[in-house]
Amino acid sequence: MPLVRVHNFSISLDGFGAGEPQSAEAPFGHAGERLHEWMFGTRFWAEGGSAGMDDSFALRHSVGIGAEIMGANKFGPPGWQDDPDWKGWWGPNPPFHTPTYVLTHRPRSPLEMEGGTTFHFLSTSPEEALAIAQEAAGDLDVRIGGGATTVREFVAADLVDHLHLVQAPIVLGRGTRIWDGLEALEDTYDIEAVSSPSGVTHLTFTRKAGTAEVPA
Repeated sequence: MPLVRVHNFSISLDGFGAGEPQSAEAPFGHAGERLHEWMFGTRFWAEGGSAGMDDSFALRHSVGIGAEIMGANKFGPPGWQDDPDWKGWWGPNPPFHTPTYVLTHRPRSPLEMEGGTTFHFLSTSPEEALAIAQEAAGDLDVRIGGGATTVREFVAADLVDHLHLVQAPIVLGRGTRIWDGLEALEDTYDIEAVSSPSGVTHLTFTRKAGTAEVPA
């Protein structure tokens, strides 16, 4: 049965997935690139990178994915909805190569890019967005790409089967936090923590058998 997955989502020690203020010049606010330095040294990120533990976790990001869902703040900086020419951060050939659903209160027409990525803009609930993405993905899995608010909403709605967070050894103090309102995740997920030589800790949450939400 296809799964709903989160991969390679970096957070600080105090649980923030982005700093503030976010802008076109600083997509992760005052966090800069510190949350993602663990990934920059991997073969997944660039030719000639490491093939160690971080790379092994990072590679799972792209395996078996048929569609992605992301929040408005992952697609662009605050105010991108007012720029009809904004097409995301990733240039003409985004790295998703699947139908990609952007959750926004101001939807626009679909945007077809090179390499198989088409952005669809939805103003709907997590449950409805997931149903649309699952139909597009067919027998493949759906990835929830972020940011922290979107991941938190899908986890809170009991829609995520596998959650991979990468805890970087930094304290941000402010920004967008993932943990708020997610008490007692250990009741729903088997949780494993693996420390990497790079200094990050890979946290994996795998849904326990028998805890999936039963459709009404």
